[in-house]
Amino acid sequence: MKLLQSKLAQYTEPQKAKAAGVYPYFRAISSEQDPEVTIDGRKVLMFGSNCYTGLVNDPRIKEAAIEATRKYGTGCAGSPFLNGTLDLHKELEHKIAEFIGKEDVMIYSTGFGVNLGVVSALTGREDYILWDEQDHASIIEGRRLSFSQSLKYKHNDMASLEKQLQKCEPDKVKLIVTDSVFSMEGDVADVKTIVELAKKYDASVMVDEAHGIGVFGPGGRGVCHHYGVAGDVDLIMGTFSKSFASLGGFIATDKEITNFLRHHSRSYIFTASITPASTAAALKAMEIMQNEPERQENLWKLTNYALDGFRNMGCEIGNTSTPIIPLFVRDNFKTFAITRDLLEEGIFVNPVVSPAVAPHDTLIRFSLMATHSKEQVTTALEKIQRVFRAHGIIK
Repeated sequence: MKLLQSKLAQYTEPQKAKAAGVYPYFRAISSEQDPEVTIDGRKVLMFGSNCYTGLVNDPRIKEAAIEATRKYGTGCAGSPFLNGTLDLHKELEHKIAEFIGKEDVMIYSTGFGVNLGVVSALTGREDYILWDEQDHASIIEGRRLSFSQSLKYKHNDMASLEKQLQKCEPDKVKLIVTDSVFSMEGDVADVKTIVELAKKYDASVMVDEAHGIGVFGPGGRGVCHHYGVAGDVDLIMGTFSKSFASLGGFIATDKEITNFLRHHSRSYIFTASITPASTAAALKAMEIMQNEPERQENLWKLTNYALDGFRNMGCEIGNTSTPIIPLFVRDNFKTFAITRDLLEEGIFVNPVVSPAVAPHDTLIRFSLMATHSKEQVTTALEKIQRVFRAHGIIK
């Protein structure tokens, strides 16, 4: 065995979990990503999806994707920088710019690629990137690739952010980067105070709205719009893989920034363009989100119902106020075992364990879609209560 294989063979955690019968990943779904899915030939209620709008199986979006494939083919065979820009891409960029209220938009092939390519490119060696310690992995990878000085502040702690801003040289660029909704624990960034601090210290702000769009704000425009600060946020990032029921991502900002990024952002220049089908799907999803506000209204009704249910049964759910509800277990093995037992009960949820979180912060991530029914949520609450009691998590 070569040295590389020999070294990597020492990583045996997945094998241990499989041997114990609790390995919870790569569960193959053989149906649509709906509130109910099929796994191993049986129906399971899906509470592990990020499609908050519930649009991923909408027939109108499917048809839009099919028509785009008929017209443009299955791919672009190149990056947007060269041969991979379609008129359909430009239409989507224009529509998102109007939707978010920014001068210009750039479309990337993935949401991860947006943060990777934007955060790594914007600032120079003598500049600063300030980031929340619970920012998404894509933001963290972006700042790792940057030559700028990296300053981490405590999670959603504005006093900590201000202390870090005070360390920065006044005449250097300072970029504050935060999630709007933190994807594991469902809490919301204090974007209003972040904007105030940015003005005080002459900093710029980038907000990742991956889990905010489709959930917050008028027409599902996100947390920045919900709190009325979108105009003061310099860059707003979004992904198509969640509420837009597609694949890809975007950055919405001013034309000076997009002009620079189009010629310097490596994950944009050196990655093939988003497919025609994904582009058309995102366009149709955005249209439906704006024309059917009842989806967002129902999502919040279900969210408040579930939050009350978990609190009443004694679950520890942290500071969430969103459709992402963390059910803290605080033990790696129990988190895996509960995920397995819930799947056996017909409930699909996601385990979040170390190193994604600290070992004492492990949790079950329960997430809602606008297309869930109240009866489905009630069923999930009942089964989660039974399994949590069996494992001694609640009384």
